[in-house]
Amino acid sequence: MIVKGFIDLSFVDWDGHVVSVIWTPGCNFRCPFCFNRTLVLNPDSLPSVSEEYVIDFLEKNRRFLDGLCITGGEPTLQPDLDEFCSKVKMLGLKVKLDSNGSNPETLRRLISNGLVDFIALDIKAPLDLESYKKSTGVQFENVVEKVVESINLLMSSNIDYEFRTTIVPSLHGEVDVEHICKAIRGAKKYVLQAYNPRDPIDPAFKEVKPPSQSFMLQLAGIASKYVEKVFVRGLS
Repeated sequence: MIVKGFIDLSFVDWDGHVVSVIWTPGCNFRCPFCFNRTLVLNPDSLPSVSEEYVIDFLEKNRRFLDGLCITGGEPTLQPDLDEFCSKVKMLGLKVKLDSNGSNPETLRRLISNGLVDFIALDIKAPLDLESYKKSTGVQFENVVEKVVESINLLMSSNIDYEFRTTIVPSLHGEVDVEHICKAIRGAKKYVLQAYNPRDPIDPAFKEVKPPSQSFMLQLAGIASKYVEKVFVRGLS
């Protein structure tokens, strides 16, 4: 599998777990606020890390690690994701997957085959086409339906998961968060992530200020009416 970034040790990418982290290249979204600009738009300019190196590192250090976090980009675009996850699981390590939810078929297969232990699924906006177009920078057939299918898959399965929304003040307000939370009513966990304007895909978003602590806590209060556990991340 193509890997364009690797961190050998992280305590912050999976709550309660010590993990390594890899980044896969490319994404089918163009979220204007995304800070992985090069990874999404020009991944070939980044040095690659061989799959063999990653697996070898995990094998040698597995007694110190709980698992591996696979992020991107959008990892479900990688054709050999299943095979790679299988190699990690064979080492006795857990797998966390970050995804935008646009490929529910891949998520279903990974879950059914026991190849993933935790899925963090980004919900970019209220689940209507116009809102998703603004927040993802793209409009392709059935995108909202695909994300809804992924949401329902996670909520109806035994997989551990969290839903996440990056809060960009120019895109997300109280009504937007309430609409999202109504769609995931009864979910285990919802995370509100504060936007950080570092090298976004759309340069205009460099001028967008991060949300304030009071605004984030206000949104968390709204979310808590619908979701069991609500967390706020990324406040400075």
